[in-house]
Amino acid sequence: MMPLLTITGWELRIGLRNRWVVATTLVLAALALSLVLLGSAPTGTVGASPITVVVVSLASLTIFLVPLIALLLSFDAIVGEAERGTLLLLLAYPVARWQLVLGKFLGHVLMLALATVLGYGAAAVVLYVGEGADAGAWPAFALLIGTSVLLGAVFVALGSLVSIIVRERATAAGVAVALWLVLVLLYDAALLGLLVADQGQNISAGSLDLLLLMNPADIYRLINLTAHEATAAASAMSAPIEAGLPLWSLYAALIMWIVLPLGAAVALFKRRQA
Repeated sequence: MMPLLTITGWELRIGLRNRWVVATTLVLAALALSLVLLGSAPTGTVGASPITVVVVSLASLTIFLVPLIALLLSFDAIVGEAERGTLLLLLAYPVARWQLVLGKFLGHVLMLALATVLGYGAAAVVLYVGEGADAGAWPAFALLIGTSVLLGAVFVALGSLVSIIVRERATAAGVAVALWLVLVLLYDAALLGLLVADQGQNISAGSLDLLLLMNPADIYRLINLTAHEATAAASAMSAPIEAGLPLWSLYAALIMWIVLPLGAAVALFKRRQA
């Protein structure tokens, strides 16, 4: 257990020393604060509280930013060590391969979690001071922060898997960018085109639910835009239960998106020749 904690702490210290945490916190805080300052304008027409409007807007933008940051953190976790010649040195220590993969994963997730909590927390403080306590909307904001960390963990796990599969850092960077483009941008566009072309002939509601669960970005969007009545009303989306997806199934699917890539990364690294 100590090697795992040592590797996790080492990755976190590297992130702090390289200003990754500071830079990510500033980016997320700037995004959230800009939405706080500008997001209250529509509330007079839609009747939603400023907090709800910020949650809906921030959830939509987080889908683009947090996965990209997570992949940038993790795409060279293993392949970068191999290219620098330090991987053999790390494996020479009394540390299991699964501890190395999991330690790097936890270190990157902690970095992203720290930046997310601080960045979005700053916006929460400004909202609280400016708008006061809105008991109905604050749980949605807390859910946004928690699920944003989970979404980041999904893409850290995917980045770790990419870092083990490929043999060159440049290739890992290209695959990570392609992965971001497919899951964040192209998947929904392709799904929308498929639905328009099908016109309800062959794709049932159950099939659509399954297609949504195959993309972690869509799962994140469904949780944050439908889990609370206020955000569901502001985003004009129905509750997940009404759409055939119980809320627990969305959380389970998001967690599986973390467990499966991370498990595959550990299994492949055990068989890989360093």
